Amino acid sequence: MMIGAQTPNPGRPDRARDMTKAKDTSSEKTFAFDYLERNASEIALLNDNIFYFAELGMQEHETSKLMSGLLEDNGFHIERGISGFPTGFSASWGTGAPVIAVHTEYDSNPDNSQQSGVAEPRAIVEGAPGHCEGHNANGAVMVAGVLAAKAAMERHGLPGTLKVFGAPAEEQLVSRPYFVRDGHFDDVDAALTPHVGAQFNVGYGLIQSALISAIFTFHGESAHAGSAPWKGRDALDAVILMDVGMAEYREHMMPNMMCQRVITHGGDQPNVIPKRAQVWWYFRGSTAQAAHAVFERAKKVAEGAALMSNTTYEVDVQGAVWPVRGNQTLAELVQAEYEQIGAPDWSAEEDALARKLQAAAQASVDGLSRKVTRMSGPAVQKSASNDAGDVSWKVPMAKFYFPSNIPNINFHHWAAGVALATSIAHKGAVAGAKVLAASLIEIFANPAIVAQAKATFAKETEGTAYFSMLPADQKPPVDLNKAMMERFRPEMRKHYLAKRPHFS
Repeated sequence: MMIGAQTPNPGRPDRARDMTKAKDTSSEKTFAFDYLERNASEIALLNDNIFYFAELGMQEHETSKLMSGLLEDNGFHIERGISGFPTGFSASWGTGAPVIAVHTEYDSNPDNSQQSGVAEPRAIVEGAPGHCEGHNANGAVMVAGVLAAKAAMERHGLPGTLKVFGAPAEEQLVSRPYFVRDGHFDDVDAALTPHVGAQFNVGYGLIQSALISAIFTFHGESAHAGSAPWKGRDALDAVILMDVGMAEYREHMMPNMMCQRVITHGGDQPNVIPKRAQVWWYFRGSTAQAAHAVFERAKKVAEGAALMSNTTYEVDVQGAVWPVRGNQTLAELVQAEYEQIGAPDWSAEEDALARKLQAAAQASVDGLSRKVTRMSGPAVQKSASNDAGDVSWKVPMAKFYFPSNIPNINFHHWAAGVALATSIAHKGAVAGAKVLAASLIEIFANPAIVAQAKATFAKETEGTAYFSMLPADQKPPVDLNKAMMERFRPEMRKHYLAKRPHFS
């Protein structure tokens, strides 16, 4: 029995190409879809392995090893540790033009451990990291989709080069701006990036917002807080004063600007004046320029806080991303594949779980989505961010969503982890891999799509010159989340799956 998406005629022509000249790709797509159906259990196993690894950004060692190893076993040339990211990788196969990149993330979030299939808060390991968005499904879709496309290209003699990028630490908005800055996309003609959602969805125009992630560390002088506080210079005072200053600045921000923060170090105990304190800020804007303006104001506020508290400060930029934009040509191509493939055929049991979860999470009880929504125009830009943004200003790119989670459920909440190692995630991943494979086949079989995408990209970005917002000498934060993963990994390891996937 097929557990993937329904598959009407895979040769139906689409809006993204000239139907009078385009090569018919029905045979290639049918071959790829058969490959994915044959490997549906392996896709599910890959999805579930990554779910139980549940590794935080920059610490995705098991996940990266599994994903890159599967690609290597299937003929891809692997380069690990790109741009100084121990858990990042690139994989390439094929020769010549066009060069099409596929990239995605696979990190989890702190304190998001949730048992799959259980429609109530119940951790796998209490307090541990977990997948409560679905980046585990991202990894499964990317690997399966490119392997199916490669198999079809080999069988049918399609020319071109596939490049695959494993992107660590998306939740901290880190890796892909480094990849772009360091030239890994210089030879790429176009790019696709799959992302988990609750239904098929793709858009063009500005999709998500820009962001600068920066850690502000204040330095003072310790003293006994009870007997001689006047001898101290309180770094925590500076953090609090900066917070007050930014709170006052919020009134004067443009509507397209936002900022959020967490205090990552506020001292060790109350009777010692903290000589060091630290706060981690996210500065968002609808454009790179807007995010940069908030960041520049924050540095002035930090300077004022340091003056008032008689401390010093330093800033460490962790990540800096442009807003994600979608290319219209590629979005229309993906949309056409959505409509060819159709939504997954959900069972009554899967729909019942979705409805039970929606009720438990106090969300609208609509069950699972069975429709493919047509694009009606440019996307509505979200205030959330994704580090794929820089790629989308370097080359034409489509970010597309596939249905491996449940509608009306907020990410980074326990409820968003419930579906992620169930048949809902598995069916959605097969459907997403079909869309990815079919889109790649269409591009490789009809190179005019790349030329058209480049032409629309030039018009879409006219008047905006891309530049990296990362400092030129900035290095990746390789120790990010290390202590937390070391704390929880021994207990989490007990839940790792014994079986690993093998595609054939």
